[in-house]
Amino acid sequence: MQARRSAIIFAWLLLAPAILYVTAIVAYPLVDTMILSFTDASLKRVTNWVGWVNYDKIFNATFAEVILRTFVWTFFSVTIKMVIGTFGATMLNTAVPGRAIFRVLTMPPWIVPMAIGIFMWGWMYNGQFGMISGLLQRFGFVDGPVAFLAHGSTAFWATIFTDVWIGVPMVTLYMLAAIQAIPQDLYEAAWTDGAGRFYRFRRITLPLLLPAMITMSMISLISTFNSFDIIWILTQGGPTGETTTMIIDTYRTAIGSKKYGEGAARAVLICIFLSIFCIAYFRVTSRLAVGEKR
Repeated sequence: MQARRSAIIFAWLLLAPAILYVTAIVAYPLVDTMILSFTDASLKRVTNWVGWVNYDKIFNATFAEVILRTFVWTFFSVTIKMVIGTFGATMLNTAVPGRAIFRVLTMPPWIVPMAIGIFMWGWMYNGQFGMISGLLQRFGFVDGPVAFLAHGSTAFWATIFTDVWIGVPMVTLYMLAAIQAIPQDLYEAAWTDGAGRFYRFRRITLPLLLPAMITMSMISLISTFNSFDIIWILTQGGPTGETTTMIIDTYRTAIGSKKYGEGAARAVLICIFLSIFCIAYFRVTSRLAVGEKR
């Protein structure tokens, strides 16, 4: 009994640094933000308790559009990254000449500092001297300069494309590692039975990649949902709010307008959405684990 108690105490001592770290870095700021969301804290007034007033202000037609835009932006960005990344990993895994070179070429979007990469895309989107507009004019697709970041619809898709460019390398390398972990015996047996490449991909690669795809999708979803740098550097949420997502709206409210209480309420809502995503992820992965055991 004494030995077991000593082992438990020793285990808690080993966990103590991690617990203190999580408490200081995650738990305390989260609790403090939740408390702040129930106040009228700002730069110009004494903080007072206002209850649910900040949350009442959130639920209006304007913020509903921001929420919808955030989900649409995240959905298309994550979906495109997963499709391109999985396809690219499959191609990089095939025995073709120069495969090592292609693997190296997937790294620049990930290696280049994010801010520099975003500024680079901002220059290319420019209507006067941007490369994309110049190429479209040169080949006759448009009659004049196209300022992609000056119009809502094009700016929205421009930010998505930039996020895809930055995120695809990580997805590709992750999926490539998952593909290479699949036992080659399965492919050899299927090839012996006369199965074609598409059949092997559909019946062997995709089912065995499903856990990795779900994990990578969740990592990409959380990162994309919280993406701030790309939109802020390219458009700052404009034009006319067409690229304003929840994280941009939270920054504008809390930092730009100095309405810390309202900004904290928006941050709590973001945390709630991400918590729902994580709960759904853990449920799906647990069901997959149970299915594999059976």
